[in-house]
Amino acid sequence: MRIGIPVEPGENQPLVAATPDTVGKLIKLGYDVEVQAGAGEDAAYPDALYREAGASIVGEEVWEADIVTTLDTPPKEKRDLMRSGATLICRMAPGRNEELINELANRGITGLAMDAVPRISRAQSMDVLSSMANIAGYRAVIEAANAFGRLFTGQVTAAGKVPPAKVYVIGAGVAGLAAIGTANSMGAIVKATDLRVEAGEQVESMGAEFVAIQEEAEKSEDGYAKEMTQDQAELAAKIYSQQSAEADIVITTANIPGRTSPVLLTEEDVANMRPGSVVVDLAAANGGNCALTKPGEVFVTDNGVTIIGYTDLAGRLPGQASQLFGQNIVNLFKLITPEKDGQRVLDLDDEIIRTITVTLNDGQETSVLWPPPPVSVSVAPQQQPAQDTQAAEEPEKQAFMGGPFAKIGLAIAILLGAAIVLVSPLGMSGNFVVLTLAIVLGFYVISAVTPTLHTPLMSETNAISGIVLVGAILQVNSPNIIVTVLAFLAIVVSSVNVFGGFAITDRMLGMFVKEDA
Repeated sequence: MRIGIPVEPGENQPLVAATPDTVGKLIKLGYDVEVQAGAGEDAAYPDALYREAGASIVGEEVWEADIVTTLDTPPKEKRDLMRSGATLICRMAPGRNEELINELANRGITGLAMDAVPRISRAQSMDVLSSMANIAGYRAVIEAANAFGRLFTGQVTAAGKVPPAKVYVIGAGVAGLAAIGTANSMGAIVKATDLRVEAGEQVESMGAEFVAIQEEAEKSEDGYAKEMTQDQAELAAKIYSQQSAEADIVITTANIPGRTSPVLLTEEDVANMRPGSVVVDLAAANGGNCALTKPGEVFVTDNGVTIIGYTDLAGRLPGQASQLFGQNIVNLFKLITPEKDGQRVLDLDDEIIRTITVTLNDGQETSVLWPPPPVSVSVAPQQQPAQDTQAAEEPEKQAFMGGPFAKIGLAIAILLGAAIVLVSPLGMSGNFVVLTLAIVLGFYVISAVTPTLHTPLMSETNAISGIVLVGAILQVNSPNIIVTVLAFLAIVVSSVNVFGGFAITDRMLGMFVKEDA
């Protein structure tokens, strides 16, 4: 099948749906890839690089491909160029475009909405919303720093001290965490608020202070934000007002898919901010989180606050944004091309494919499959109380320490130890004392380690076993037959532990090896 990558028809859209790198990966899956001439120019991907990757450079006929991939829904004049039975893959906002869905169905076009990817672990590699939000969060801080006109990091100079900038982020989703990490790395003092209590740990792990709203928000079942209740909104509004008045830079990221963005900063809140402060509204495309935001514009209020309402923050880093979007597309094709033979297979039993399939042409008729059945996303698991965990592990520990086999083994070990001491030279008594203490100490240390850590613990004992192995080799030629036998046994046991430990370590490391694209 042929995949077509056209020039993005949207105005001032520098991104492209595939880069030379992702084109090569699509070709490895068995597809023929056609790229419209000049599609990647604005993202610094000239046609020559696509040719080197194996793609064909074509003209307007790119729209006649079996599968057409774009960032957003192409305009009607471009959709009219697509043939019946083709597949369109892009961000469609299907919840707000009923007319588009009906048009695709009437024309026999299969539509896959990349902005409808469910937020489950298995689908993260295809989530274009997260990919673009990550870049937008980073770029938001860069735009804020440019407009702020002062240092982010604090400094102590001969001329005096320079205080660090104070950044306040509302919303700790993908974009919010990216903004937090960027601002923190630039030396700012960062605070953040999110309705989800579990987000506090993520915020603090990024080096920021979490400002919690006392009343917890409704749990999300689909991985996306829920609209605040009236009580939550009132509590949150007080925090937003207080924190924004203290901050130099405020970054808002609250978006509710399919709906107008909630207003979090009122005109009064902006009026209370200091002159020179900056607000970056990442929700400007859907109306904005600030009451004064002008989508697509930057302006300064009467009290000297700069409000940035860019709707194309990801597009301001076109090279990397295109690469991430293209890789999301590749990951989708890996899912729908199970045989890597260049044939698209839509298995509607797969919850990812079912959720993003808006219309489906099965060769005879085209069905409308939107809206999809809900996909439940589990929230963060509650931590089990420590005392319950200890209580659950106590029977196992007692069985290990007090079972009949343990008693028999202990008795045999004592008898063997006594026999060894009796036949050994008198000068070795001090060594036996050290050995006994080491056994007792080692037993209590190892038995206190949670079973979850036993495998990496075994790998760490390679060094200790190596020392035992070297010592045993030095003693194996002893004239005393008992020492020779014990040294041989030590060599065998230590070798098993060393090589077994390395084998287990290799398996553990193999879990983190990235698969070949």
